[in-house]
Amino acid sequence: MKFNDELTLLLKARYPIIFINTIEEDRVEYAIRKHIKTSLNRSIYSWDFVDGYINNPNNEGFAKRNPLQALELVERLTSETPAIFLLKDFNRFLTDVSISRKLKNIARILKLQPKTIIIIGSDFTIPKELQDLITILQFQLPNEHEISQELSKLIDSLNIKIEPQLFESLTQTCQGLSLERIRRVLSKIIATHKTIDKNSIEILLSEKKQIISQTEILEYWSVTDKIASIGGVENLKEWLKKRKTSFSVQASNYGLPTPRGLLLVGIQGTGKSLTAKAIATEWQLPLLKLDVGKLFGGIVGESESRLRQMIEVSETLAPCILWIDEIDKAFSINESKGDGGTSNRVLGTFISWLSEKTKPVFVVATANNVDLLPLEIIRKGRFDEIFFLDLPKKQEREQIFKIHIKTFRPNSWNSFEYEKLAQLSESFSGAEIKQSIIEAMYHAFYEQREFTTNDICLALNELIPLAQLENNQTVKLQNWASSGRIRLASSDSIYL
Repeated sequence: MKFNDELTLLLKARYPIIFINTIEEDRVEYAIRKHIKTSLNRSIYSWDFVDGYINNPNNEGFAKRNPLQALELVERLTSETPAIFLLKDFNRFLTDVSISRKLKNIARILKLQPKTIIIIGSDFTIPKELQDLITILQFQLPNEHEISQELSKLIDSLNIKIEPQLFESLTQTCQGLSLERIRRVLSKIIATHKTIDKNSIEILLSEKKQIISQTEILEYWSVTDKIASIGGVENLKEWLKKRKTSFSVQASNYGLPTPRGLLLVGIQGTGKSLTAKAIATEWQLPLLKLDVGKLFGGIVGESESRLRQMIEVSETLAPCILWIDEIDKAFSINESKGDGGTSNRVLGTFISWLSEKTKPVFVVATANNVDLLPLEIIRKGRFDEIFFLDLPKKQEREQIFKIHIKTFRPNSWNSFEYEKLAQLSESFSGAEIKQSIIEAMYHAFYEQREFTTNDICLALNELIPLAQLENNQTVKLQNWASSGRIRLASSDSIYL
């Protein structure tokens, strides 16, 4: 239901006290005044702690610095006067016993008269004694249409032309910012570059970083990794390629739902984290990493609160990629048995959000040990797909060697014997292959010469891959993947 429709319904039903949770005070007041003027015949009285009541000559400055007196105006007006009282930041005073008592007394009057108190603020927790009286109404950040209108006004005023694709990218990047913040950033862009172009997107993204920096749970990652920098996993690459433009307006007009998320299960070092970074680069979306360790707090209810904060911030910055590394450690079956049910409550909230979220937040979760994952997460419907990343096969190892050596030696990478390196690196993960190249470089640099294939072979012989140290766990994962309950990230042709 739209904000205006829901507000009208609450006013007609004579809900006594409404709390509107928003950081956009001016925008919500403008929306209420515009809606009331066109749809309902009610007077509006606006109050704040510093200036008291304003916009009404009969009560100008009344109840200045006196929240209790601000409520007395509700009683002073005649019962026949339809009115709305906008009380800004009034939520800060609700824990005061005199304010709480006054609201309870006034609520009896409000139920019988066409009067409503609307509190505007943010970071709101309803005191227990007032929970039955106050109804929370969410005021969403500007949607795509509103942002598009704001951008069009600015572009017309500057008398400039931009390509439709850039306009769409700008609109998408602005999502999650308030109108006031959008105007402020665009003013900064115009002052710096005298125009709006593709460089404007970087400035808008940096503004989003400011929002993330206000929370310790999420971290904004600036990434440059590309899908091409991942060796093998052709099935996974193809799956991602088909969804690259799924957040666009064209996809929405086509009726295509935005992808929900991806669970990557596999042996350590096989490129799960690299894939999360590469998706953000290829899809040109901001990447947010959830710090699982900071999600769980010691105070009762704190973990659930932090999870809700994480959801709110990620949805505010949508469309975006939310990267949850090692989700098996966050929601381990073993850990949940001794924490008083906190993990189960957090897991329940998280799973509900995964299933019901409507905002374009693409969740990329990685896991090393599938045995620790609750069945609720693995079940179909939580993620669009679950992929298994196995140890790279011979052909994939050749690709991985080429990718890394090209990065280290872009002018001489052709001189290495990749087939020989692939044969010697059986059971090595992609991360271990990269480490073998680095070891070879250290050895050659010490001898003051260029490193060669033989140096890498020597490093491969000295390194013991994790798959050999934890062979039972590796075999168990591979058997589970081959059972057909999970999709293989690598193409079948590589196994031939």
